[in-house]
Amino acid sequence: MNESPRPYPDPVVNVETEPYWAAAARGVLLLKRCRGCGSTHFYPRAVCPHCLGGDTEWYEASGRGTIYTYSVMRRVPAPYAIAYVTLDEGVTMMTNIVECDLDGIAIGQAVEVTFRNTEGGRALPLFRPRRTSSPGGAHGNGR
Repeated sequence: MNESPRPYPDPVVNVETEPYWAAAARGVLLLKRCRGCGSTHFYPRAVCPHCLGGDTEWYEASGRGTIYTYSVMRRVPAPYAIAYVTLDEGVTMMTNIVECDLDGIAIGQAVEVTFRNTEGGRALPLFRPRRTSSPGGAHGNGR
């Protein structure tokens, strides 16, 4: 494994995103879905970006996805991988890929959520290569 610890900045938490961060603290990845059009969206917000409806709900995501694209940052003291991961629910989020050999990362690779603490102690969802022996679900144990 080629991973050095590096600090993650604290997120900006507001009334719209607080449930997301509270769930992350419990090791759960939440997404928002519009009750009007049925579309899932990410980043969390009250208004659906697809139909502009205001009737949205939180739900627990699978925590699984695939790497859409990535880049390995090597010209830094602690190399790391930044990526866009498309979740099984259809949304794409920017994240880091952790717990892996940085040279082994690939587009289309299956990943699963895990959590790391930010500088201020908040849980931050990141992704690692999917382990075939681990159960599915949005619960990580990498904190």
